[in-house]
Amino acid sequence: MMKKVFWTPFLLLLVSCHKPEAEKDELNRLAVEYVKLGLTIGQYDGDFVDAYYGPDSLKPATAKDTAFPKDSILRQISFLKDSFQKIAEVTKNDTIRKRAVWMGHQLTAFSRRVRNYSGEYQNFDTESHELFDAVAPRHTENHFKLLIDTLDQALPGKGTVVSRFRSLADRFRIPPDKIDTVFKTAIAEARRRTIAHYPLPVGESFELEYVRDKPWSGYNWYKGNYKSTIQINISQPIFIDRAIDLACHEGYPGHHVYNMLLEKNLFRNKGWMEISLYPLFSPQSLIAEGSANYGISVAFPGNEQAAFCKGILMPLAGIDTAWADRYFKALALKSQLDYARNEVARGLLSSQMSAKEAERWLAEYCLLTPEGVQTYMRFIKKYRSYVINYNYGQELIKNYIESNGGTESNPGLRWKLFEILLSNEIKASDLIKK
Repeated sequence: MMKKVFWTPFLLLLVSCHKPEAEKDELNRLAVEYVKLGLTIGQYDGDFVDAYYGPDSLKPATAKDTAFPKDSILRQISFLKDSFQKIAEVTKNDTIRKRAVWMGHQLTAFSRRVRNYSGEYQNFDTESHELFDAVAPRHTENHFKLLIDTLDQALPGKGTVVSRFRSLADRFRIPPDKIDTVFKTAIAEARRRTIAHYPLPVGESFELEYVRDKPWSGYNWYKGNYKSTIQINISQPIFIDRAIDLACHEGYPGHHVYNMLLEKNLFRNKGWMEISLYPLFSPQSLIAEGSANYGISVAFPGNEQAAFCKGILMPLAGIDTAWADRYFKALALKSQLDYARNEVARGLLSSQMSAKEAERWLAEYCLLTPEGVQTYMRFIKKYRSYVINYNYGQELIKNYIESNGGTESNPGLRWKLFEILLSNEIKASDLIKK
């Protein structure tokens, strides 16, 4: 049985006096309990804690029980949520209120993940709302058919859209012996562009590793102290555009920078203990994945990704640039098909789509190879509604930044607004409100 949090007497004091320092002290104490609870869940659910860089003293001191203590954990979650809600209701301090509300939403995700881990599922949209504070829009199959028709007109050759796109893409496959050189060059350029706008912490660095047989194409494992391990999955073919995509998404100005800025600005500078724990299945991930995807166009706006590939990366990889313009035009059209992945996950998780039908969608509308189809089926099985964070998360970030003036024609403001998102406790509903 886990220790309970006894907040009631202190909270009564807060109600009577509204002293900001007393509220802050109580919030910080509860934030410690929030972290302890998350780390306890992580003892059982190996995918729950994506990163932790707080003190070792908050880690569980005892071995986990034989059985998952679901009911005990859910009671603790409910207790903490009530505590944060009461603080949010009585405080007159905006910062304290926002922190309390943010942790409350994170705890809603804790509860849903605990229930999922125990085999108690909800429908796709309910799950994504509870986990990530967002419900992605729905699209019919006809929507994707119309996009495929548009792509059909842009692709050279004869045959199906799928076969012609693969034939074009194969011209831009990075040879295995060139992958390391190309990725290191892409990451170095992404970093150069990022540090032109942000003073990154002294000593920040990453290690680059190549792995196989993963359900994802890349992953950033943030270690704390401004260090990351970036892994690239080389089980599947890697195309030249993915070098910049993954360099930005996993590195600069994506996950590596996001985690560093949170650690520096909130954990080290302000002492906000809650941010030292990054629960993967939480509203934080929509901001993390959405910003990492949008960060590609922040670092390489307009045609700059295509230009860097043609001018630098393709020659390094020994790839002919003759068809590059057609390829990048096709990629821009293909990106509009990305929401098909959500519909596949929604259909599978709600039992409204068979595995065979899901595989057809992934092949026809996501243009995945047979190997890519099976890899993505594994991803959905493991990560479920997490899929919305990449496309809908990116859309929310894009709309927020650009509606506030951070357009391609105003890159300075775009980088500034992007930094604000990377440096604060923000959730999807905040972006929609604003």
